[in-house]
Amino acid sequence: MTFKERLYASLNNSSLGRAALQIRRNLRDSKRVAHVLSSSHHFIDRSKGSDKLCIILAGYKEPLWDDVFGRIAAYLPDDVDMCIMTSGLENQKLMKIAEEHGWSYLSTSVNHLSLVQNVAIECHPHAQWIYKLDEDMFITEGFFEDLYRTFVTLEEDSIYRPAFVSPLINVSCYGHLRLLEKVGLLEDFRATGLTDVKLSDGLHHNRQIIDEPLAAEYLWGGSQEILRDVDALTRRFNQGKLNYSICPVRYSIGAILFTRGAWEEFGHFPITFVGGEYGLGDDEEHICNYACFTGRVMVVDENIMVGHLGYGGAQTKHMMEYYQAHRDQFALKA
Repeated sequence: MTFKERLYASLNNSSLGRAALQIRRNLRDSKRVAHVLSSSHHFIDRSKGSDKLCIILAGYKEPLWDDVFGRIAAYLPDDVDMCIMTSGLENQKLMKIAEEHGWSYLSTSVNHLSLVQNVAIECHPHAQWIYKLDEDMFITEGFFEDLYRTFVTLEEDSIYRPAFVSPLINVSCYGHLRLLEKVGLLEDFRATGLTDVKLSDGLHHNRQIIDEPLAAEYLWGGSQEILRDVDALTRRFNQGKLNYSICPVRYSIGAILFTRGAWEEFGHFPITFVGGEYGLGDDEEHICNYACFTGRVMVVDENIMVGHLGYGGAQTKHMMEYYQAHRDQFALKA
Protein backbone atom coordinates (compact mmCIF):
# COMPACT_ATOMS: atom_id res chain seq x y z
CA MET A 1 0.00 0.00 0.00
CA THR A 2 1.38 3.39 -0.98
CA PHE A 3 1.73 6.27 1.47
CA LYS A 4 -1.22 8.04 -0.18
CA GLU A 5 -3.41 4.93 0.12
CA ARG A 6 -2.43 4.50 3.79
CA LEU A 7 -3.28 8.16 4.42
CA TYR A 8 -6.75 7.81 2.85
CA ALA A 9 -7.36 4.59 4.77
CA SER A 10 -6.36 6.29 8.01
CA LEU A 11 -8.66 9.23 7.30
CA ASN A 12 -11.60 6.97 6.42
CA ASN A 13 -11.18 5.10 9.71
CA SER A 14 -11.12 8.28 11.76
CA SER A 15 -14.05 10.39 12.88
CA LEU A 16 -12.69 13.23 10.75
CA GLY A 17 -12.44 10.95 7.76
CA ARG A 18 -15.98 9.65 8.24
CA ALA A 19 -17.27 13.20 8.50
CA ALA A 20 -15.50 14.12 5.27
CA LEU A 21 -16.96 11.03 3.59
CA GLN A 22 -20.44 12.02 4.72
CA ILE A 23 -19.95 15.53 3.35
CA ARG A 24 -18.95 14.07 -0.02
CA ARG A 25 -22.02 11.83 0.02
CA ASN A 26 -24.27 14.76 0.89
CA LEU A 27 -22.83 16.80 -1.98
CA ARG A 28 -23.33 13.89 -4.37
CA ASP A 29 -26.92 13.38 -3.23
CA SER A 30 -27.71 17.10 -3.44
CA LYS A 31 -26.66 16.97 -7.10
CA ARG A 32 -28.84 13.91 -7.61
CA VAL A 33 -31.81 15.64 -6.01
CA ALA A 34 -31.32 18.68 -8.24
CA HIS A 35 -31.22 16.38 -11.27
CA VAL A 36 -34.44 14.60 -10.24
CA LEU A 37 -36.26 17.84 -9.49
CA SER A 38 -35.29 19.19 -12.92
CA SER A 39 -37.22 16.32 -14.53
CA SER A 40 -39.90 17.10 -17.07
CA HIS A 41 -43.10 15.10 -17.35
CA HIS A 42 -45.78 14.28 -19.91
CA PHE A 43 -49.32 14.00 -18.59
CA ILE A 44 -52.31 12.90 -20.66
CA ASP A 45 -55.28 13.91 -18.53
CA ARG A 46 -58.46 11.87 -18.82
CA SER A 47 -59.49 12.25 -15.20
CA LYS A 48 -63.06 12.96 -14.16
CA GLY A 49 -62.07 15.03 -11.16
CA SER A 50 -62.98 12.26 -8.74
CA ASP A 51 -62.02 12.33 -5.08
CA LYS A 52 -60.58 8.80 -5.53
CA LEU A 53 -57.51 8.04 -7.64
CA CYS A 54 -55.61 4.86 -8.50
CA ILE A 55 -52.01 5.20 -9.66
CA ILE A 56 -50.04 2.23 -10.97
CA LEU A 57 -46.28 2.06 -11.50
CA ALA A 58 -45.57 0.18 -14.72
CA GLY A 59 -43.18 -0.12 -17.61
CA TYR A 60 -40.94 -3.12 -16.96
CA LYS A 61 -43.10 -6.28 -16.83
CA GLU A 62 -44.97 -6.23 -20.13
CA PRO A 63 -45.86 -9.97 -20.18
CA LEU A 64 -48.16 -9.36 -17.19
CA TRP A 65 -50.06 -6.39 -18.54
CA ASP A 66 -52.98 -8.15 -20.23
CA ASP A 67 -53.98 -9.86 -16.99
CA VAL A 68 -53.01 -7.09 -14.56
CA PHE A 69 -54.78 -4.31 -16.47
CA GLY A 70 -57.63 -6.61 -17.46
CA ARG A 71 -58.38 -7.15 -13.79
CA ILE A 72 -58.18 -3.43 -13.06
CA ALA A 73 -60.54 -2.64 -15.93
CA ALA A 74 -63.01 -5.25 -14.67
CA TYR A 75 -63.05 -4.04 -11.07
CA LEU A 76 -62.38 -0.30 -11.24
CA PRO A 77 -65.44 1.60 -9.93
CA ASP A 78 -66.78 4.53 -11.93
CA ASP A 79 -65.88 6.95 -9.15
CA VAL A 80 -62.14 6.15 -9.22
CA ASP A 81 -59.83 7.95 -11.64
CA MET A 82 -57.02 5.77 -13.03
CA CYS A 83 -53.50 6.85 -14.01
CA ILE A 84 -50.74 4.65 -15.42
CA MET A 85 -47.27 5.96 -14.49
CA THR A 86 -43.92 5.25 -16.12
CA SER A 87 -40.77 6.51 -14.41
CA GLY A 88 -37.92 7.63 -16.66
CA LEU A 89 -39.49 6.35 -19.85
CA GLU A 90 -42.48 6.65 -22.15
CA ASN A 91 -44.18 3.44 -23.24
CA GLN A 92 -46.42 3.43 -26.29
CA LYS A 93 -48.25 0.21 -25.35
CA LEU A 94 -49.13 1.58 -21.93
CA MET A 95 -50.24 4.84 -23.51
CA LYS A 96 -52.55 2.81 -25.76
CA ILE A 97 -53.93 0.79 -22.82
CA ALA A 98 -54.67 4.04 -21.02
CA GLU A 99 -56.37 5.51 -24.09
CA GLU A 100 -58.49 2.40 -24.69
CA HIS A 101 -59.83 2.49 -21.13
CA GLY A 102 -60.15 6.25 -20.79
CA TRP A 103 -57.39 6.42 -18.17
CA SER A 104 -54.75 9.07 -17.67
CA TYR A 105 -51.08 8.47 -18.45
CA LEU A 106 -48.01 10.07 -16.89
CA SER A 107 -44.34 9.72 -17.74
CA THR A 108 -41.29 11.45 -16.28
CA SER A 109 -37.98 12.06 -18.00
CA VAL A 110 -35.97 11.09 -14.91
CA ASN A 111 -36.38 7.68 -13.27
CA HIS A 112 -37.18 8.17 -9.60
CA LEU A 113 -40.13 6.31 -8.11
CA SER A 114 -41.04 8.89 -5.49
CA LEU A 115 -41.00 11.67 -8.06
CA VAL A 116 -43.45 10.08 -10.48
CA GLN A 117 -45.92 9.29 -7.68
CA ASN A 118 -45.72 12.83 -6.33
CA VAL A 119 -46.32 14.27 -9.79
CA ALA A 120 -49.27 11.94 -10.39
CA ILE A 121 -50.94 13.04 -7.18
CA GLU A 122 -50.25 16.70 -7.95
CA CYS A 123 -51.82 16.23 -11.40
CA HIS A 124 -55.06 15.09 -9.71
CA PRO A 125 -55.82 17.95 -7.30
CA HIS A 126 -59.32 16.66 -6.44
CA ALA A 127 -58.12 13.23 -5.31
CA GLN A 128 -58.40 12.76 -1.54
CA TRP A 129 -58.12 8.95 -1.56
CA ILE A 130 -55.18 7.39 -3.38
CA TYR A 131 -54.80 3.74 -4.30
CA LYS A 132 -51.26 2.81 -5.33
CA LEU A 133 -50.47 -0.40 -7.24
CA ASP A 134 -47.43 -2.03 -8.80
CA GLU A 135 -47.62 -3.70 -12.19
CA ASP A 136 -47.23 -7.22 -10.78
CA MET A 137 -50.31 -7.09 -8.53
CA PHE A 138 -53.34 -9.15 -9.58
CA ILE A 139 -56.31 -7.53 -7.88
CA THR A 140 -59.62 -9.24 -7.18
CA GLU A 141 -63.29 -8.25 -6.99
CA GLY A 142 -64.06 -5.70 -4.29
CA PHE A 143 -60.48 -4.47 -3.98
CA PHE A 144 -61.35 -0.79 -4.29
CA GLU A 145 -64.60 -0.79 -2.35
CA ASP A 146 -63.49 -2.93 0.58
CA LEU A 147 -60.20 -1.12 1.22
CA TYR A 148 -62.10 2.18 1.28
CA ARG A 149 -64.80 0.77 3.58
CA THR A 150 -62.20 -0.65 5.95
CA PHE A 151 -60.25 2.62 6.08
CA VAL A 152 -63.34 4.75 6.77
CA THR A 153 -64.76 2.32 9.32
CA LEU A 154 -61.52 2.12 11.30
CA GLU A 155 -61.08 5.88 11.17
CA GLU A 156 -64.58 6.47 12.52
CA ASP A 157 -65.34 3.49 14.77
CA SER A 158 -62.12 1.92 16.07
CA ILE A 159 -59.24 2.65 18.43
CA TYR A 160 -56.91 2.90 15.41
CA ARG A 161 -55.95 5.68 13.07
CA PRO A 162 -54.76 4.09 9.80
CA ALA A 163 -51.69 5.25 7.91
CA PHE A 164 -52.80 3.09 4.98
CA VAL A 165 -54.85 0.01 4.22
CA SER A 166 -53.62 -2.90 2.10
CA PRO A 167 -55.23 -6.14 0.94
CA LEU A 168 -53.95 -9.54 2.03
CA ILE A 169 -51.09 -10.29 -0.38
CA ASN A 170 -49.78 -13.81 -0.98
CA VAL A 171 -46.07 -13.11 -1.68
CA SER A 172 -45.46 -10.62 1.11
CA CYS A 173 -43.29 -10.53 4.21
CA TYR A 174 -46.46 -10.24 6.34
CA GLY A 175 -49.32 -11.48 4.18
CA HIS A 176 -47.88 -14.89 3.34
CA LEU A 177 -48.04 -16.04 6.97
CA ARG A 178 -51.54 -14.68 7.52
CA LEU A 179 -52.70 -16.42 4.34
CA LEU A 180 -51.13 -19.73 5.36
CA GLU A 181 -52.69 -19.48 8.81
CA LYS A 182 -56.13 -18.81 7.32
CA VAL A 183 -56.02 -21.85 5.01
CA GLY A 184 -54.30 -24.18 7.48
CA LEU A 185 -51.05 -24.58 5.57
CA LEU A 186 -48.58 -22.95 7.93
CA GLU A 187 -47.05 -26.23 9.11
CA ASP A 188 -46.97 -27.61 5.58
CA PHE A 189 -45.06 -24.55 4.45
CA ARG A 190 -42.74 -24.77 7.47
CA ALA A 191 -41.92 -28.35 6.52
CA THR A 192 -40.60 -27.22 3.13
CA GLY A 193 -37.72 -25.42 4.84
CA LEU A 194 -37.92 -22.67 2.24
CA THR A 195 -37.98 -19.79 4.75
CA ASP A 196 -37.55 -19.07 8.44
CA VAL A 197 -41.35 -18.73 8.77
CA LYS A 198 -41.05 -15.48 10.71
CA LEU A 199 -42.73 -12.11 10.20
CA SER A 200 -40.09 -9.93 8.62
CA ASP A 201 -39.34 -6.74 6.78
CA GLY A 202 -37.44 -8.91 4.31
CA LEU A 203 -34.24 -7.05 5.12
CA HIS A 204 -32.99 -8.04 8.57
CA HIS A 205 -34.10 -11.67 8.78
CA ASN A 206 -36.09 -14.20 6.75
CA ARG A 207 -34.83 -12.72 3.51
CA GLN A 208 -35.80 -15.99 1.86
CA ILE A 209 -39.37 -14.77 1.45
CA ILE A 210 -38.15 -12.11 -0.99
CA ASP A 211 -35.20 -14.04 -2.46
CA GLU A 212 -36.26 -17.69 -2.70
CA PRO A 213 -38.04 -18.45 -6.01
CA LEU A 214 -39.69 -21.62 -4.72
CA ALA A 215 -41.25 -19.75 -1.81
CA ALA A 216 -43.16 -17.55 -4.26
CA GLU A 217 -44.11 -20.60 -6.31
CA TYR A 218 -45.48 -22.33 -3.22
CA LEU A 219 -47.57 -19.28 -2.34
CA TRP A 220 -49.04 -19.31 -5.84
CA GLY A 221 -50.07 -22.96 -5.41
CA GLY A 222 -47.09 -24.81 -6.82
CA SER A 223 -47.93 -27.78 -4.59
CA GLN A 224 -51.21 -26.72 -2.94
CA GLU A 225 -54.22 -26.23 -5.18
CA ILE A 226 -56.07 -23.98 -2.74
CA LEU A 227 -53.45 -21.25 -3.25
CA ARG A 228 -53.80 -21.19 -7.03
CA ASP A 229 -56.98 -19.11 -7.25
CA VAL A 230 -56.82 -15.66 -5.63
CA ASP A 231 -60.38 -14.95 -6.77
CA ALA A 232 -61.73 -18.00 -4.94
CA LEU A 233 -59.73 -17.05 -1.85
CA THR A 234 -61.27 -13.57 -1.86
CA ARG A 235 -64.75 -15.08 -2.11
CA ARG A 236 -63.89 -17.40 0.77
CA PHE A 237 -62.48 -14.66 3.01
CA ASN A 238 -64.96 -11.90 2.22
CA GLN A 239 -68.12 -12.56 4.20
CA GLY A 240 -69.24 -8.94 4.10
CA LYS A 241 -67.98 -8.16 7.60
CA LEU A 242 -65.04 -6.06 8.75
CA ASN A 243 -62.02 -8.38 8.73
CA TYR A 244 -58.57 -6.94 9.24
CA SER A 245 -55.24 -7.26 11.04
CA ILE A 246 -52.49 -4.81 11.98
CA CYS A 247 -49.07 -5.35 10.45
CA PRO A 248 -46.30 -4.96 13.07
CA VAL A 249 -43.32 -4.77 10.68
CA ARG A 250 -42.27 -2.64 7.70
CA TYR A 251 -44.81 -3.28 4.96
CA SER A 252 -44.32 -3.73 1.22
CA ILE A 253 -46.52 -1.09 -0.41
CA GLY A 254 -47.26 -2.69 -3.79
CA ALA A 255 -51.01 -2.32 -3.20
CA ILE A 256 -52.24 0.26 -0.68
CA LEU A 257 -54.84 2.95 -0.05
CA PHE A 258 -53.81 6.17 1.69
CA THR A 259 -55.13 9.70 1.87
CA ARG A 260 -53.98 12.95 0.36
CA GLY A 261 -53.91 14.34 3.88
CA ALA A 262 -51.35 11.70 4.90
CA TRP A 263 -49.27 12.39 1.78
CA GLU A 264 -49.21 16.08 2.64
CA GLU A 265 -48.50 15.39 6.30
CA PHE A 266 -45.49 13.17 5.61
CA GLY A 267 -44.14 15.73 3.17
CA HIS A 268 -44.77 13.76 -0.05
CA PHE A 269 -42.66 10.78 -1.09
CA PRO A 270 -38.96 11.56 -0.57
CA ILE A 271 -36.42 12.39 -3.27
CA THR A 272 -33.74 10.26 -1.63
CA PHE A 273 -31.41 7.49 -2.73
CA VAL A 274 -31.35 5.05 0.18
CA GLY A 275 -32.56 2.30 -2.14
CA GLY A 276 -30.20 3.25 -4.95
CA GLU A 277 -30.15 5.55 -7.93
CA TYR A 278 -33.92 5.28 -8.60
CA GLY A 279 -35.07 5.57 -5.00
CA LEU A 280 -36.35 1.99 -5.00
CA GLY A 281 -38.08 1.37 -1.67
CA ASP A 282 -37.53 4.91 -0.36
CA ASP A 283 -41.26 5.66 -0.67
CA GLU A 284 -42.00 2.51 1.30
CA GLU A 285 -39.53 3.32 4.06
CA HIS A 286 -40.92 6.85 4.30
CA ILE A 287 -44.60 5.94 4.62
CA CYS A 288 -43.87 3.11 7.08
CA ASN A 289 -41.74 5.49 9.14
CA TYR A 290 -44.66 7.94 9.05
CA ALA A 291 -46.96 5.22 10.36
CA CYS A 292 -44.65 4.19 13.17
CA PHE A 293 -43.71 7.64 14.39
CA THR A 294 -47.07 9.38 14.16
CA GLY A 295 -49.13 6.81 16.05
CA ARG A 296 -50.79 5.34 12.95
CA VAL A 297 -51.18 1.70 11.98
CA MET A 298 -50.60 -0.33 8.83
CA VAL A 299 -53.87 -2.15 8.22
CA VAL A 300 -54.35 -5.33 6.20
CA ASP A 301 -57.89 -5.86 4.91
CA GLU A 302 -58.22 -9.64 5.11
CA ASN A 303 -61.43 -9.71 3.08
CA ILE A 304 -59.49 -9.06 -0.11
CA MET A 305 -56.83 -11.44 -1.46
CA VAL A 306 -54.42 -10.02 -4.03
CA GLY A 307 -51.76 -11.91 -5.93
CA HIS A 308 -48.21 -10.54 -6.08
CA LEU A 309 -46.09 -12.26 -8.70
CA GLY A 310 -42.94 -11.96 -6.59
CA TYR A 311 -40.04 -9.81 -5.51
CA GLY A 312 -37.06 -8.94 -7.71
CA GLY A 313 -34.02 -10.80 -8.95
CA ALA A 314 -34.14 -14.58 -9.14
CA GLN A 315 -37.66 -14.70 -7.69
CA THR A 316 -39.11 -12.51 -10.45
CA LYS A 317 -37.21 -14.43 -13.15
CA HIS A 318 -38.56 -17.74 -11.89
CA MET A 319 -42.09 -16.46 -11.41
CA MET A 320 -42.21 -14.94 -14.88
CA GLU A 321 -41.54 -18.44 -16.20
CA TYR A 322 -44.16 -19.88 -13.84
CA TYR A 323 -46.65 -17.25 -15.03
CA GLN A 324 -46.09 -18.11 -18.69
CA ALA A 325 -46.62 -21.80 -17.94
CA HIS A 326 -49.77 -21.21 -15.84
CA ARG A 327 -51.54 -18.30 -17.54
CA ASP A 328 -55.00 -19.64 -16.75
CA GLN A 329 -54.22 -19.34 -13.05
CA PHE A 330 -53.65 -15.58 -13.32
CA ALA A 331 -56.30 -14.70 -15.88
CA LEU A 332 -59.65 -13.25 -14.84
CA LYS A 333 -62.24 -15.98 -15.19
CA ALA A 334 -65.21 -15.19 -17.43
